[in-house]
Amino acid sequence: MLSRNAQGVYWLGRYLERADLLCRMMKEQVGALVDRPVEEINFAWRRLFACMQYTPAGGLFNVASDNFTQADSFTLAGETTFEEGNPNSLTACIRMGRENARQMRNCISAEMWTSLNLSYLKFLDSDIVSIWRRSPEAFFDETSRDLRSFFGIAHATMYRDEAWLFLQLGRAVERAQGSVSLLLAQVAEETKLETGLEYGLESLLAIFEARETYRRRFGFDVASERVRELLVTDPRLPNSIRQSTDAAFENLNKMGPAPDGDFEMPLRIAGRTCSLVRYEWPDVDDRRKLLKEISEGTRQIHASVEKGFFHNSN
Repeated sequence: MLSRNAQGVYWLGRYLERADLLCRMMKEQVGALVDRPVEEINFAWRRLFACMQYTPAGGLFNVASDNFTQADSFTLAGETTFEEGNPNSLTACIRMGRENARQMRNCISAEMWTSLNLSYLKFLDSDIVSIWRRSPEAFFDETSRDLRSFFGIAHATMYRDEAWLFLQLGRAVERAQGSVSLLLAQVAEETKLETGLEYGLESLLAIFEARETYRRRFGFDVASERVRELLVTDPRLPNSIRQSTDAAFENLNKMGPAPDGDFEMPLRIAGRTCSLVRYEWPDVDDRRKLLKEISEGTRQIHASVEKGFFHNSN
């Protein structure tokens, strides 16, 4: 497979997976505006922007300390959703995903292109004023469903060649990086709270779509350590970090050697990152440090894939 095609399909998976995570975060955030305490709403905004690594409103807000009012939530939602200057905004991710799909139409099915293009055109008809008047929570839920419809169509129609593996690899790497960033942001914000306070755990479970699973395993008492254990280590939870790192390893293993001469580097890095989740997590006390190591591992997987498959000199 041509390296240009492989890179385009890989980034298609990454951009749309990133967009889906943002939809899930925003759905929970705007839904919380109705009945959650203002302190918890502020906590979640700071967590969201820390996860995105983006400072909103051109620096008008100090994400580390500001308390956001109801009116601010309208502005901040616009920043995360429609701000062209935010490279991780929803509109930027969907636009770049669609552009990669347009350029790689020879590598994906016609049904995939049709699905994504229709979703993109529908998205263009929206703005922050219109979705705020109607129901912002419903908008983010519907956009997430459109993105998942695309991946469902991909699963049903895409030929299982190298393009398929790169699409799945992009999704797995992005999901792992996004999940770790979100958990690190949660831990960072928790350290700022008074002893005994626990904010954002229910919304965290909802973002990972793990509420039902958590209750089956641990009951209704939501505790920070149990939440992290589930979201990091559960091999059967679709959005867990273990699921994502395992998926990255499996797809790299199926691809075979990278053509850059260092044949096994991406696979070795992915294997080491998987071992951090599988074998190191249960035995370490400093979970924040380990999350940072896992985060660095996912970044190294991406860098090795870029070097080995997309920018090789052979």
